[in-house]
Amino acid sequence: MSAPFVKLFTHPEFAWADIREQEQAHPRHYLAHLLLLALIPAVCLFIGTTWTGWSLAENETVRLSSASAFQLCALLYLTVVVGVTLMGLFIRWMSRTFEARPTVNQCIGFAAYTATPYFLAGIFGLYPSRWLAVAVLLLASAYSTFLLFVGLPKFMGLKKEQGLLYSASVWGVGLLVLVTILVEMILLWFNYLQPEYLRVPVG
Repeated sequence: MSAPFVKLFTHPEFAWADIREQEQAHPRHYLAHLLLLALIPAVCLFIGTTWTGWSLAENETVRLSSASAFQLCALLYLTVVVGVTLMGLFIRWMSRTFEARPTVNQCIGFAAYTATPYFLAGIFGLYPSRWLAVAVLLLASAYSTFLLFVGLPKFMGLKKEQGLLYSASVWGVGLLVLVTILVEMILLWFNYLQPEYLRVPVG
């Protein structure tokens, strides 16, 4: 586990300098972080929906067939990777307004590290529960927002006022991208791939 990854949760104010140095030395350093951590929600959700299941009625557990769960999790993985990449491109595009000159790789890397709480929140996919998912996603969103507002000014080398405005702009775009791309993914899976549910009596 890399030092910047640990610092994001222990000393987030110092982690961004290390991440920027790594991205300057190795422009695609973020790829391993993104591609590996994006597997966490996909793999955990597959296990949770095929083995654990969820309850909609007493004495009954609902699960997905392995084929349907695989389709869902593959779509989720692609959605996460594409979403982070789009956010990086938006960050790069908006940087022109704020006198920052990051590379595309640096912007995608920043987006990937900022999304780390969401990746780790995917562990709770092992136990599918609507209220647990809402609570965990709210916590992940709060910490990702904190990382964004603390990290973007440092990562881009901007003054506090510019960094705050830049971060707020990225946050707004990020929320729009997150909602849009997740809704499209769910509609595609539900309407076109026709998920197969298995109802298993309990006891």
